[in-house]
Amino acid sequence: MKTSKSAGLIVAATAVLLAASVAALYFSMGSEAAPPRGVLPGVDEIFVRETPAPASQETETAAPAPEPEPAPPADARDPRLLARAEELLSGMTADEKIYQMFFVTPESLTGYQRVYQAGRATETALEKYPVGGIIYFEQNIDSPAQISDMLTKTLGWSKIPLFLGVDEEGGRVARISSQGAMGFDAVPPMAELGASGDTRGAYDAGVKIGQMLTALGFNMDFAPVADVLANPENTEIGDRSFGSDAALVAAMTQSFTEGLRGAGIASALKHFPGQGGAESGTHDGPVGSARTIDELRGTEFLPFSAGIGAGADFVLVSHLSATGVDASGEPSSLSRDITTGLLREELGFGNIIITDSLSMGAVTQSHTDEEATVLAVLAGADMLLMPRNLKNAADAVKSAVSSGEIAEGRIDESVLRILYVKLERGIIG
Repeated sequence: MKTSKSAGLIVAATAVLLAASVAALYFSMGSEAAPPRGVLPGVDEIFVRETPAPASQETETAAPAPEPEPAPPADARDPRLLARAEELLSGMTADEKIYQMFFVTPESLTGYQRVYQAGRATETALEKYPVGGIIYFEQNIDSPAQISDMLTKTLGWSKIPLFLGVDEEGGRVARISSQGAMGFDAVPPMAELGASGDTRGAYDAGVKIGQMLTALGFNMDFAPVADVLANPENTEIGDRSFGSDAALVAAMTQSFTEGLRGAGIASALKHFPGQGGAESGTHDGPVGSARTIDELRGTEFLPFSAGIGAGADFVLVSHLSATGVDASGEPSSLSRDITTGLLREELGFGNIIITDSLSMGAVTQSHTDEEATVLAVLAGADMLLMPRNLKNAADAVKSAVSSGEIAEGRIDESVLRILYVKLERGIIG
């Protein structure tokens, strides 16, 4: 038995050594060489290797795995502030939500021809029409003490604290510093700052304007102008623009926006998708531009992208008819392709989209207040600037919600953005 066992062990060891030699030979030949088969029982199983099917034989090809759906962009908003905004939204009535979307003059709110102080009429109007913001012009401003008193009282009477805004761009559009009685030094035109090439100068201008507005009680500025002066004949924009070089305008827009925000003032980039390439302004009637989407992306969009990156709180959409993008000829403010498709989705702007004044000729010559208001909301606007009749415009939105033309969720989306920005800027404590 001992001899038999020893012989068996020798045979087994020899088999293992032979198998190892064959394996070494196979691997030394490279992975493309087929192993010898039938050398020893079991060796074929050790070196199993798939061989191609004959050419005449059909083979099944596995279907390619579907490409994963792109993940939705992460919400960059502060979760704590967002939760607070959602809490405020849940406690609002339908009327309060709709009126929160309007940004109006004090005259439109109260029905007075000229408002230069806040009294019982303002308090009553805010109870009835709880708008989201009020914009002030030269006729509302007499002195630092007068405007500060009016703004303080107005803010105190609003259930949800208001945006208190003004056009203070510097240069020729300066509702406050252009009045000598206000005692503030003027800021030069943006074209002058652009010509210097000094982005620090643009930042300082934003800080200077922001500090002036903060001292008076304002919390929002309809600035900076982010238009590239692509058409030097466009006098409506003219020296309000930082210039005709898109990269320079982008850098200046970013710096000015950072300066305003650093001084505690909400900023509004204007006039998307870029009005500097048009021949005229939109105050008196329709204005068109045939610039293509590629031209816009390579020029006009650059400053808006830079300002958005700097934290702009608003983007104001103009009434320019950008026929190279939306062949319908509708004003950009009423175009979903432009307001939502380009600004919200392509440029990724997450804060407040506001229309230009809905009382301008580019809108009123083709649409009633009611039509324009509803179309602007459907296009994607969060706030509606200066309709000719506040109540009629708000009633039109209510009717559109009641009929299902505008979804209630669409209103909630806009109001949530408004509340969030007010919280972020410290307007709501």
